[in-house]
Amino acid sequence: MSVVTLEIDGKVCTGVSGETVFDVAWNNGVKIPRLCHIGGLPNIGACRLCLVEVEGQKKLLPACITPVQEGMVVRTWSEKLIAHRRLIVELLFAERNHVCSVCVVNRNCELQDLAVELGLDHIRLRYQFPKLVADTSHERFGLDHNRCVLCTRCVRVCDEVEGAHTWDVSRRGALSQIIADLGEPWGESDTCTSCGKCVQVCPTGALFEKGKAVSEMRKDRGFLKYIVTAREKGQWIR
Repeated sequence: MSVVTLEIDGKVCTGVSGETVFDVAWNNGVKIPRLCHIGGLPNIGACRLCLVEVEGQKKLLPACITPVQEGMVVRTWSEKLIAHRRLIVELLFAERNHVCSVCVVNRNCELQDLAVELGLDHIRLRYQFPKLVADTSHERFGLDHNRCVLCTRCVRVCDEVEGAHTWDVSRRGALSQIIADLGEPWGESDTCTSCGKCVQVCPTGALFEKGKAVSEMRKDRGFLKYIVTAREKGQWIR
């Protein structure tokens, strides 16, 4: 693979062909906001929080699925991008029932961190207040649809890493929900291995461990990249 040189926020960065703008930026200390991306899983460009400006392009491009090119000039922060990201986060808060003060991952939530980073202290949009219930039928874990942002990390890690494909997405648009198997209670799933990978990669309190009080839960999202890297290198094969 050939080395590629590009400019990100005025900083000269290098990567290799095949890498994305997101990867090269993070590897060079430039942090781009995201919710659907997580190290160890393929990128899908779903949350649109990582959109960046690329010189010569008329539209914003998702950094996580845009390959780097020689001489590319990228801006990850601008008035336009900040306004765009603020609107996305506001939409996420307005669409479901996010009450941080009583959440098990309060102060350890990626959505909450994004709101703080973007300076959001109120939501300009009308709250939808959907009537959503929590699924606590599983012996160890729970699913609270009120806090779900539909990033599909749980769906992808269950399918592509654990190989169980317990999770999927039902319905469309604002009515979309994460479901176990064909919509049965999580605790009655025949495919779930109770590994907990989906809980650890969830960016919010939508998936949580039972027995945790407000602000108690800490998620280990770095484990996934370790597992995937170890498998690729064959470190566990004797």
